[in-house]
Amino acid sequence: MKILVGIKRVVDYNVRIRVLPDGSGVDTDGVKMSVNPFDEIALEEALRIKEAGNAEEVIVISVGGDECQQQLRTGLAMGADRAIQVQTSEPLQPLSVARAFLKIVEREDPGLVILGKQAIDDDNSQTAQMLAALWDRPQATFASKLELNGSSASVTREVDAGLETIEVDLPAVISVDLRMNEPRFVKLPDIMKAKRKPLEVISLDDLDVTVDGQLGISQFTPPPQREKGIMVDDASQLLQELKNRGLL
Repeated sequence: MKILVGIKRVVDYNVRIRVLPDGSGVDTDGVKMSVNPFDEIALEEALRIKEAGNAEEVIVISVGGDECQQQLRTGLAMGADRAIQVQTSEPLQPLSVARAFLKIVEREDPGLVILGKQAIDDDNSQTAQMLAALWDRPQATFASKLELNGSSASVTREVDAGLETIEVDLPAVISVDLRMNEPRFVKLPDIMKAKRKPLEVISLDDLDVTVDGQLGISQFTPPPQREKGIMVDDASQLLQELKNRGLL
């Protein structure tokens, strides 16, 4: 069985985001870029499934310009067998990304597709669901535990009411949450080995993917500064302050 894992290049989660002075976007000049944290967890889970003998190959895929090859090489260093870059200079919306993934899925015929539940740059949380709909296969989103049982998978999901366990037939699309696992640390020898692993580049145009329904962001603004708090002497004063602010 093949496992296909989608990864995205994003600003590292430790970096403090700065909005450009004209509000046209986020300042990425000299900023550290990394694999989306949720996607790292997805890849770690795929590698653990392979190491347990339940998969033969793990393939990482990313959609974007040549700069995303750095993140693909990171995925190869973690242990993925192959990497595929769907090359495009356009920023794509989730539906277009899902369509691109579908073309690769049809070509590779994986038994499982694992994605992060969302990307930390846009927080859309849509690609996995859209891919499952386009592929006409079951989906299990926000997964915190995954167990394979032959031709099916038992998935524990994090939902508003707590935890929910469902069973889906394979092939399926799984999107993972933060509590799924702890990604492994990439060592220097693994980075060197990753340079010799295959990385295939495919143009988005060659996949004949329809890119439409594009949304435009007209303005970026930083969050407002938090107001300075006040000290209160007792509970009655706290209640009065809350009433004065219209919170009670």
